[in-house]
Parts: sequence; structure tokens; C-alpha cells
Amino acid sequence: MKKVIVTGCAGFIGSALSDRLLRDGYHVTGIDCFTDNYDPKMKLKNLEPLFEREQFEFIGKRISEVDWESLFTPDTILFHQAAMPGVRASWGQRFDRYLNENILATQRLLEAAKQRSIAKFVYASSSSVYGVTTGRTSEQLLPQPHSPYGVTKLSGEQLCGLYAANYGVPTVALRYFTVYGPGQRPDMAFHRFIRAMLRDEAIPVFGDGSQSRDFTYVDDIVEANLLAAKSVCHGEVFNIGGKSRIAINDVISLLERLLGVKAKIEWLPAQAGDPPHTWADITKAEQMLGYNPQIPLEFGLQQQICYLRDFYNV
Repeated sequence: MKKVIVTGCAGFIGSALSDRLLRDGYHVTGIDCFTDNYDPKMKLKNLEPLFEREQFEFIGKRISEVDWESLFTPDTILFHQAAMPGVRASWGQRFDRYLNENILATQRLLEAAKQRSIAKFVYASSSSVYGVTTGRTSEQLLPQPHSPYGVTKLSGEQLCGLYAANYGVPTVALRYFTVYGPGQRPDMAFHRFIRAMLRDEAIPVFGDGSQSRDFTYVDDIVEANLLAAKSVCHGEVFNIGGKSRIAINDVISLLERLLGVKAKIEWLPAQAGDPPHTWADITKAEQMLGYNPQIPLEFGLQQQICYLRDFYNV
């Protein structure tokens, strides 16, 4: 049985990836330290289906606490999903946590991967590395992060590139564009919007709502990780978008239709570090990985609504 390691296995993407890997017949070692950036009840819910599988092994430690040299073998595939997330929370005194979880932890893993010559190192990056852009964004565009979070994710990417170039560590970095779906973090827009509308509360909208995002369903993100792990690409960076670019105001209109309620909106000032638009050019991932996102926005939102109705019992 093939063995893989997933860091951040209790998180939104890490748990979905772990579940898919288990269903595909892999033995999964999941690492998570339950950082307090959101309600641990959601992370525990994410883990429930994983603990039901005999092929799942859980290690509840920080990356810095794990003996990676003994855990890694030459056939290990590592999916490094663990990170301190969030653009808005990365400013100010909490930045030291972003430094530790997003940069130092990644360097620690790369050092261990160098020593043990693992089979593949798939790194979860972010579209936040680009900063403010106009039009469709390709990997050839010079990254100019607009937030401390974006700086840390770009640093992790560059470390992956360095270890690939200098030591042959088989890294692949995936720049995720706004991921949504069941299990999405409670601080993210779709979760906040749906929760508020289910409770007949006001939706907090930063800015005027004209800002747009390239939304990507979590199952498409999972598929991109599997394709990256199986690829012969080393030291490469790929955009992973969902072909579902839409303005926030239009998202709210769609949710009104799906939920059958009129949204109440609390207009708030635009937040520092939030880019006005994101739009992924996924040509490189299509050509080199065979990536082809499958889930349309309306279907994905319906799945997330069902999940949140159950989670909040409304």
C-alpha cells in the first residue's frame, strides 16, 4: 500500500485531500497541531471520517516537533498543506506565528526531505503571492505580495525552488485561487455569507462588493494535488484556479436565489492587503499536469450550503 503524509490534515483542504487519498487506497499519515485560528470543533468534524479508516494514522504535533528524518522514506509523498492562513490576520503582532508556521516549518520539512530523498514534495501556495493584478494572471508575472501572509507563502515557494535547484528535492508548488466548499474556514467569505443568511443576520462585505475572485472548489484543488504528486515536474509552480471568476455582489445574488432569502448587508471599509481582483491563467497546469477543474460555482455552493445547514443545525 502506498504511503503519503499530509500536513494540516485537520484543516479545510488537508482533510479533503486526506479523505480522497484514503478512498484511493493510500495509507495516510496526517499531521496537525490544531492551531487556534478558528473553532477546533470544525477541525474535529473534518477528522471524523478519517479516524474511521484503518489506513489513517494521526500525529498531533507541530511540524517542528516531528522527527521527520525517521518518518520520511525514499518513496514518501508529502503534501504540505499546513499553514497559518488569512490575509487580514497576518498584520501586526501575530506575524511571528506566520513566520514560524509558514516559513520556518517549510524549511524544516525541506531539510528533512533533502536528507531522506523523498519521492515528491507538494507545497500549498496561494494566489496571494501575486498581490494587486489586472486581467488574467500567469506564473510568468512577477509576484508582488500585498500582505504579510502573501510574503510568507512566496517565501515558502522560493525555499521549495532553492531546494529543488540545489539539492534535487522534487518540489511542486500550487498557487491556490480562493478555495471554497464543505469544511471551508469560518473566516472566509462564502462561509460567512451563508452562515449569516441562514441566521437572518447581516453579511459583512468589505469594500463595495465589486471586487472579484477566481473561486475554486475544494475537490478540484484535491485533484490538482494528486496530479502534481504523480507528475515528473520538479521545481515548478502552477496556478490552480476554478474557472469561476465572479464579483462578490454577484455571489450574494446567487446565494439569495439558492437560499430563497434576501441578504442583509453590512458595508465595511476595504481591508489592507485584500487585492481587488484575482483571475488564474491555468494554461500551464492544463498542459503540464492535465489539470481541468470540473465543479461549477452554483453546484459547489449548493454543496457548501448543505454542509453548513448540518454544521449549524439550521
